[in-house]
Amino acid sequence: MAKAKKTVFFCQECGYESPKWMGQCPGCKSWNTFVEETVSPSQTKHQEAAGRKKAEPVALSEISLDEEDRIHTGIKELDRVLGGGIVQGSMTLVGGDPGIGKSTLLLQVCRNLADQVSVLYISGEESLKQIKLRAQRIGAFGDRLRLLCETNLDMIRQVIEKEKPTVVVIDSIQTMYNEEVSSAPGSVSQVRESTGVLLQIAKGLGVSVFIVGHVTKDGNVAGPRVLEHMVDTVLYFEGDRHASYRILRGVKNRFGSTNEIGVFEMREEGLVEVENPSEFMLAGRPEGASGSVVACSMEGTRPILIEIQALVCASNFGMPRRTAAGTDYNRVNLLMAVLEKRLGLHLSASDAYVNIAGGIRMNEPAVDLGILLAVVSSYKDIVIDDKVLVFGEVGLSGEVRAVSMAEQRVQEAKKTGLYHSNPSGSMHEKCRTGNRNHPDSGGEHQRCSSFSGTEKIM
Repeated sequence: MAKAKKTVFFCQECGYESPKWMGQCPGCKSWNTFVEETVSPSQTKHQEAAGRKKAEPVALSEISLDEEDRIHTGIKELDRVLGGGIVQGSMTLVGGDPGIGKSTLLLQVCRNLADQVSVLYISGEESLKQIKLRAQRIGAFGDRLRLLCETNLDMIRQVIEKEKPTVVVIDSIQTMYNEEVSSAPGSVSQVRESTGVLLQIAKGLGVSVFIVGHVTKDGNVAGPRVLEHMVDTVLYFEGDRHASYRILRGVKNRFGSTNEIGVFEMREEGLVEVENPSEFMLAGRPEGASGSVVACSMEGTRPILIEIQALVCASNFGMPRRTAAGTDYNRVNLLMAVLEKRLGLHLSASDAYVNIAGGIRMNEPAVDLGILLAVVSSYKDIVIDDKVLVFGEVGLSGEVRAVSMAEQRVQEAKKTGLYHSNPSGSMHEKCRTGNRNHPDSGGEHQRCSSFSGTEKIM
């Protein structure tokens, strides 16, 4: 007699299972995250581990760490984000918006790896001919790259056990399904179970697995949040798909530092790495324009110079508009409140637009000072010297706090043609003489004393 199926509820954030729907998840305390799924009673009992070795404890001294355990992808920017290369037996999740370049990047990685090791590319979204058309734009591929179009996880497991590849790419995890799970592909239970099987394959056979994950409108990977906890590394593609530049950010990495970024440019032949992001971020910066400031942000261990733009103008509406592109909207509102309270700038009747040029997103506290100076520069119509680099965290009292890795930030400025010198009074002089016709220009040099954390670059 066939066992009847049952209905359970899963939390999309943490994967908490409940026999009934609840408004708040007891596990992660999130609201309205439960979704209904139909599962088979045998689903939780069958946990066959593909290729799992016999479990035997070993001493810590018996474990060796060799350089050969990492495989170089042939793309320096990707190796940087991964922490030096691909770790054998690791599982990496690559997420991003549709059309951002996830499949293109992984296909380029497969092309480079095919010269060293065996690679298996499994696609559940494209046919073999479609992959062939995309591969022709990238270049020539070796015979050690094998392609497979399949969504059945049992078939995929059999192929992996037979071929024994070194690297496996799954595109995408939302298309894979396990026959023992009765729900549709892409559901919470299917994504969770499919990831669990692939994780067992990676750890049991020592296969490095890359899985592609689609994201929701909020920017999170579609499916349960527990998916990010299961994998070893989480990479996110950022940037406007209509623009040419892409940012690959390491959100989680068990084998290296987090928040490392790699910068790529999308061309006809595929993604091309940008080795000097600071140079391209400052390319096209206007000369002699107010509201433009050069700041420095640390992304992992890499300092990057960015241009912060601000436009402040009188509002024609009852409620002034505030827009922030590339940085936190609430942080911009907070910093503008500091300007109004501590410096006496009347910004409550002005529209303010803040933008991080280049399409990159920065949330480090060190860009606070840059945002403040850009807003003041636009409001007073004062042109800040192109040779001025600013970084520092701003508190609610108007003080400028120190930030970490100041020497690395200054060294990055030197590499781009700027060099560090002592802060002089030229910045204060600009504030004093910048716009004498403005009603608030009097005594502005007194107010600029709060920006003493500015680094003057000659």
